Amino acid sequence: MQPEVEILSGLERRIDLEIATADIEKEVQAELRRVARSAKIQGFRPGKAPLSMIERSHGPSIRYDAINNELGKALDTALASTELRVAGAPNVEPKEDAPEGKMAFTATFEVYPEIELPNLSDLEVTRSVIEIGDAEVDNTIEILRKQRASFEAREGRAAQDGDRVSLNFVGTIDGVPFDGGSAEGFSFVLGEGRMLPEFEAATLGMKAGEEKTFPLSFPADYGGEEVAGKEAEFQITVTEVAEAVLPAVDADFAKSLGQAEGDIDALKADIRANVEREAKARVLARTKASVMDALLAAVSFDLPKSLVNNEVQARVANMREQLIERGMPEADVAKMPMPEDAFTEEAERRVRLGLLLADLVKANELQPKPEQVRARIEEFAQNYEQPEQVVAYYLSNPQQRGEIEAVVLEDNVVELVLSQAKVTDTEVPFEEIMGNN
Repeated sequence: MQPEVEILSGLERRIDLEIATADIEKEVQAELRRVARSAKIQGFRPGKAPLSMIERSHGPSIRYDAINNELGKALDTALASTELRVAGAPNVEPKEDAPEGKMAFTATFEVYPEIELPNLSDLEVTRSVIEIGDAEVDNTIEILRKQRASFEAREGRAAQDGDRVSLNFVGTIDGVPFDGGSAEGFSFVLGEGRMLPEFEAATLGMKAGEEKTFPLSFPADYGGEEVAGKEAEFQITVTEVAEAVLPAVDADFAKSLGQAEGDIDALKADIRANVEREAKARVLARTKASVMDALLAAVSFDLPKSLVNNEVQARVANMREQLIERGMPEADVAKMPMPEDAFTEEAERRVRLGLLLADLVKANELQPKPEQVRARIEEFAQNYEQPEQVVAYYLSNPQQRGEIEAVVLEDNVVELVLSQAKVTDTEVPFEEIMGNN
């Protein structure tokens, strides 16, 4: 007989369960006899203690396990007959009004939502595109030169962006120096954003030997709580202005970047390949984000609270690990409470997207094919010096391979949507996509 499923609210359901006490006792007695064969009871040789003594010492835990075992079988049978897709672990509570010879329980659980897939032709998505030419390669080489720049002091030079400025400074608040507000022989490169904008603006144009006093307002969200949101005054004395000297694009430069023969043309070819690969990955990520946003905007369905909570807990745990890795041991569970509400919105998005993609993949048979996974791994491996070892590692490691399979699955969804949706191609500037602006 199929059990009656009670709809509570949203995705919550409830069913009643019954298990026979005779079945429980049969299982208990069988387990007691098994335990008795090897149990060590003081005053008795192993296996010779009376069953009554074994029951007194082991009976409660054995009976508890037997009830849970029978209850699990009853729950599995009941759920199988309903064909419901259960989300998360059911909550089982005992009932008092059990029939004679029975134990009664109530199981409350959530089910997966029924999702009405959107009409993909109605979606509007943006496909990011980028062209990599000689200018982009030259731009990348210029960045690499700047990263390897040396600095030479220039007498009488007015400090400008790109120069390394060395100075002494003293900061005060209401005329009183504050911790971390003073330094001697401090150096930074103008224009890199290492210092607060007001500090850089005051330093710009100064020459070695010059002094200046200026006000500086610390932002309200500044990292140092003792000065955040306060007005300070700084006195600076520039001791040196050094101009950046970029290395020539020659054989030595090529060798410094791993081109063993010092071949400039080969170096440029390698840089172009690397830039194209990186740019492709970044525009694909943008396109994928547009597709996922469009899919989410086109659907609406309830989410299982248990799945959202599991996602929140996973994100909280991940954040704690990151904080501990950054040198904050107090981020463990006992010492630092973490507001779970801060993770709820993103957790709901991830769960909703996961459920939607699962149904899309099933409906359109988008499961990753082995050749797709291998091609993605080989492409990824090109970022390493020994790509063949990376390929072998990912193919032989189920967990790592699973991560690539998840990426390919999303790629398949994106390809499907782009083939049917209203797509607008948008060219993205090289500096923007590479984060150099």
